[in-house]
Amino acid sequence: MTTAEAVADPGAAAARATDAILRDTLHGTERGVVVDSPPGAGKSTLVVRAALELAAAGRPLMIVAQTNAQVDDLVLRLAEKDPELPVGRLHSSDSDPYDKALDDLPNVRTSAKAGDLAGLPVVLSTAAKWAHVKVDEPWRHAIVDEAYQMRSDALLAVAGLFERALFVGDPGQLDPFAIVGSEQWAGLSYDPSASAVTTLLAHNPGLPQHRLPVSWRLPASAAPLVSAAFYPYTPFRSGTGEGDRRLAFAVPSDGSGPDRVIDEAAACGWGLLELPARHTPRTDPEAVHAVAAVVRRLLERGGAAVSERSPEPAPLTADRIAVGTAHRDQAAAIRAALAGLGVTDVTVDTANRLQGREYDVTVVLHPLSGRPDATAFHLETGRLCVLASRHRHACIVVCRAGVTELLDDHPSTEPVQLGVTVKFPDGWEANHAVLAHLAKHRVAWRP
Repeated sequence: MTTAEAVADPGAAAARATDAILRDTLHGTERGVVVDSPPGAGKSTLVVRAALELAAAGRPLMIVAQTNAQVDDLVLRLAEKDPELPVGRLHSSDSDPYDKALDDLPNVRTSAKAGDLAGLPVVLSTAAKWAHVKVDEPWRHAIVDEAYQMRSDALLAVAGLFERALFVGDPGQLDPFAIVGSEQWAGLSYDPSASAVTTLLAHNPGLPQHRLPVSWRLPASAAPLVSAAFYPYTPFRSGTGEGDRRLAFAVPSDGSGPDRVIDEAAACGWGLLELPARHTPRTDPEAVHAVAAVVRRLLERGGAAVSERSPEPAPLTADRIAVGTAHRDQAAAIRAALAGLGVTDVTVDTANRLQGREYDVTVVLHPLSGRPDATAFHLETGRLCVLASRHRHACIVVCRAGVTELLDDHPSTEPVQLGVTVKFPDGWEANHAVLAHLAKHRVAWRP
């Protein structure tokens, strides 16, 4: 393979990045290695591979994830890759603390006590559970998954359990959640509400930093926009090219707004169903109806997806469609509307809960649709990034007209905190970039 071919080959680029990460993890001398991963870049695959290689090298390993679902997913992935590897799942004392599918895996041992799992090559749990563990000898290695969604105080609580760590996460997703105000710590190097990676690098700027350069989820139609709008300093590309994925429908369009935007998204990867400009309640009935109508027509028209995963068209079923919103009451309203149309098994949730998940088609209710103002919550860069980066084939956005003007009337007025690293791009700029692109795929519709 020539140098030009290697540069053009996304698989080769991803392999080189992974090799460098594993080399620093297994043979480096620094106490930490940081890996930035764009959406769908194989973050979990990297975590599993690093865990297997550390275990094969005889180095006891603890893995820290942020939710029980993430921990269980990693346990299942490890068991699939190496059914002979003894794995420990440290869980809470709750009545239903882990996925019961783990009970069917003979190589997986579960316990609420760390002592019961002593001596196993790999032990996994949440950051919250690890914070209550005491050990005489620290683990030689740790892997921290979703490290950008981990608060720095949570990292401090577990830092004494390991000697060296690999931190893997997506810097473009939502920031760690805090239920209390954090203004009194803003700008301080020990801000407990800052992400684990931000604080780690503030105190250890010389740590090796890597990035995964290829998204295997986002199609060629989506990666350029998401990369430019949300990852301007760490660009990435799609693992597929134009034409590698196709979305087609057996039932032709009926000429309605929902059908026209579906056809636009199938052809171009993006679609904007624009409703008339109006200030509305948060659970805008017309917008909710529009989202539900789009989802119903996606299913009624017999969609089929062709991709690099299979030469045969795969049916676009309800479980391969997701609806994303900013608020839980919006998600509840859309679920009710779908139920009224007889549509079930479609995932409808907020951006926070859709993080890390992947679907063929997503339908998004724009966070600023129908709003009279643009608050910091609705301008959160990570929220829009999550909503715009869950799909493998197409993303359809439902939004009322006038958001561009709303943004111009409400420039960011958040106070500038001394010592705080500015997150770039900010939500105002990212929203403008996404809306400018969606304008090319606009379908106006008056319900």
